[in-house]
Amino acid sequence: AAEGPKIQVFKTATCGCCTKWIDHLEAAGFEVEAKDLPDLAPLKRENGVPGELISCHTALVEGYVLEGHVPAADIERLLSERPPIQGLAVPEMPLGSPGMEHPDPSRHEPYDVLSFGPAGVRVYASHPAAG
Repeated sequence: AAEGPKIQVFKTATCGCCTKWIDHLEAAGFEVEAKDLPDLAPLKRENGVPGELISCHTALVEGYVLEGHVPAADIERLLSERPPIQGLAVPEMPLGSPGMEHPDPSRHEPYDVLSFGPAGVRVYASHPAAG
């Protein structure tokens, strides 16, 4: 049984990497409630996701927005520190981010988790290429 906070994930029905990201969250102890939507653009706009940070799925947890393949450890840090931001994002879909693992780890890319909100967009965490 999940012990962590509940994360609501909004995705399209055909997104396989979104499902893998949900598996990553559940393995980290989060309770996940997933909902398929035909169009995520209105949800992203309503929750203040900047256009340049858009990815394939959007999630909500305890007043924060999560956009894309944000690692569970960064979500745990967010919920522990509670910074005055709107949320976290991993723009696009970098190989090696949770849910975007490649069978050949040498293909994994370094990526940043970005915070967004009233103070603008900033690097929240950096992840080196695995492998």
